[in-house]
Amino acid sequence: MVLGSVTHVTVSQPGRSPMPKPTPDTSAASPASARDDIDLASNPASAEPETGRYTPDTAEPRPAPAASAPTTAHVEIGGVRGIGRIPVTDVMPIVDGGNLPTKSVVDEPFTVRATVFREGHDAVNASLVMVSPHGAERIVTMTCVNPGLDLWHGDAEADHEGVWHFRVEGWSDPYGTWEHDATIKVPAGIDVEVMFEEGARVLDRSLATNDHPGDDARVLEHAAATMRDMSLPQDERLAAGTSLSVKEVMERLPLRDFVSPSPDYPWLVERKLALTGAWYEFFPRSEGAYFDEATGKWVSGTLRTAAERLPAVADMGFDVVYLTPIHPIGAINRKGPNNSLTAGPEDPGSPYAIGSKDGGHDAIEPSLGTFDDLDAFVARAEELGLEVALDIALQCAPDHPWVTEHPEWFTTRSDGTIAYAENPPKKYQDIYPLNFDNDPAGIYAEMRRVMQVWIDHGIKIFRVDNPHTKPVEFWQWLIADVAKNHPDVIWLAEAFTKPAMMHNLGRIGFQQSYTYYAWRHQPWEIREYLDELIGDTASYMRPSFWPTTHDILTPYMQFGGPAAWKLRAALAATLVPTYGIYAGYELMESVARPGAQEQIDNEKYQFKNRGWDDYLPGGPKEGQSIDWYLRRINEIRRAHPALEHLRNLRWHGVDDENFLVFSKRRVLTDGSEDTILVVANTDPHATRETWVHLDMGALGLRGDEGFVAHDLLSDATWHWGEHNFVRLGPDAENVHIIHVRRF
Repeated sequence: MVLGSVTHVTVSQPGRSPMPKPTPDTSAASPASARDDIDLASNPASAEPETGRYTPDTAEPRPAPAASAPTTAHVEIGGVRGIGRIPVTDVMPIVDGGNLPTKSVVDEPFTVRATVFREGHDAVNASLVMVSPHGAERIVTMTCVNPGLDLWHGDAEADHEGVWHFRVEGWSDPYGTWEHDATIKVPAGIDVEVMFEEGARVLDRSLATNDHPGDDARVLEHAAATMRDMSLPQDERLAAGTSLSVKEVMERLPLRDFVSPSPDYPWLVERKLALTGAWYEFFPRSEGAYFDEATGKWVSGTLRTAAERLPAVADMGFDVVYLTPIHPIGAINRKGPNNSLTAGPEDPGSPYAIGSKDGGHDAIEPSLGTFDDLDAFVARAEELGLEVALDIALQCAPDHPWVTEHPEWFTTRSDGTIAYAENPPKKYQDIYPLNFDNDPAGIYAEMRRVMQVWIDHGIKIFRVDNPHTKPVEFWQWLIADVAKNHPDVIWLAEAFTKPAMMHNLGRIGFQQSYTYYAWRHQPWEIREYLDELIGDTASYMRPSFWPTTHDILTPYMQFGGPAAWKLRAALAATLVPTYGIYAGYELMESVARPGAQEQIDNEKYQFKNRGWDDYLPGGPKEGQSIDWYLRRINEIRRAHPALEHLRNLRWHGVDDENFLVFSKRRVLTDGSEDTILVVANTDPHATRETWVHLDMGALGLRGDEGFVAHDLLSDATWHWGEHNFVRLGPDAENVHIIHVRRF
């Protein structure tokens, strides 16, 4: 059967290639260069935005390859690139076949995998090559993790932002082949002198090909000379050629024949906040709001009064303060308290019903203040070490200016009315969804203009409301277009929807995503869900865990008491690098609106004065807030870099199915280690006892090795080993967050 014709063959001239000496990347980490090479539909007026591809950064020229740079034969079959001389297949993690980038953040390691093999019995090896945005290459020798089955692993990590690339190079290993054969033949007296001469020639060739430093060169020269010295015993000559010092030199700069590279795959490296951060959400109109007894009316909080809440948010250790929409709120079909259909004249309406006579998505609700007030809010946040995230909800109230200026941007029903938002049986009469298909050129350009308004006022993070109700290709274009000039902008998808949509929003550009965490309460379902999130999904979608939101209050939180509120925050903060809470979490606001899994008297529809001062020391409600607990959790997160990553999560055994036990370990640049072990009783109603069985290797310890277990919540210290008895429950604490220390 004929599969295709050979149309082109590229043949390497030497038939072997050295490993080039790694080129140090001295380029400065420049935020302006990160993602500036993304070419995705640069013209927003295009009726059909392009999906785009990623190309190497050409801001600085790549270094010219050496004359002996790796090349090999590749065959094209029917226009398709064929397999190399040393086949490299199944490279992972790649996204959409390499059309979209794999993601990481600065200093976040991840494992690249590939199948590398060859014919016959000669030794094969593999290298991971990382190419910086400016073309400098870093090479890491990979490891075969299942000898005989050809799966190779190598750790990738980048030290600055930008669009990197990576590839896997398979190669024939002449030293490995010789070492295998020599250790069999020489002791058996087979071809002894031939084997010694061949081994010496391999080392000679390595010396001639690679730029070994002085000490390494002397090691190889001595080994080659010893193998040729027939006056010495055979075992001494063999030991010289196969010594640990020779192997270490050949691992550092191996002799590589028939180097066969995979394609280069795009790799987007972003700032750390794209992966790791603690978010605090509030409605700015509630911060400083009060009921005026004299007038019988509520007075709205403003951006200025909301700024007065920022020191408390920063003191609890949060990184991001997230504001619900601050735009003008529509008057037509305005919702009343608890989502009632009739609003009184003083009811503020939902901030998600955007647009009125006062403006639309590019304006600020007058009761909140002006752009000068927003600038002051952002400046105050920056002083306190906080970044500001803004909620972007691309939907309109019936009196939004777009409704009259651009009726083509909406869906008109057969009776001539504009369709309002529905999620049957839910109805949102105060909201008109946008239609992105009638005038894509116009609506794409307008959305891009709106985003620039807020970027120009210092907003670098956007929490996008219901992105799954808009075209995925729109988000791909918008995020890429913003990234051209603002690569540090971060997008969080509030997409509580089907997995396929959630995953593809991550693939096309959203740095972070809401998740199903709020509904995952049993240990088995948490483990099952995290196994999905820390796998190849982690190469494009970063989870953000929220125990509650202004839309979600699960029965677990309604009826679990303080143990549930503390436990769910602790798990969210330690299972994944980014988590968030909604204001009032400190007060454990657990009363739901009848018939709904959301809070009663919801802030979406009315003002709320929580009386924060009442919870301060000496106040009438002192001791009723768990703000101290959130502060401690965030202190632990900041002090322990192991919690900054997602892919380093490992599970441990436990006898009681109500317990969840996991660890995170990170080796730091100075060679030290940071390891956190979490043991949690997920039953908020009962104290439970059980035995915990630890995977000591996951903790970086031997199976027979003990360690100091320092509970960072209670400050208790124990001596633990592989098997440990624990007792946890609401009478004390439901969770241990343990710092693992060697004796």
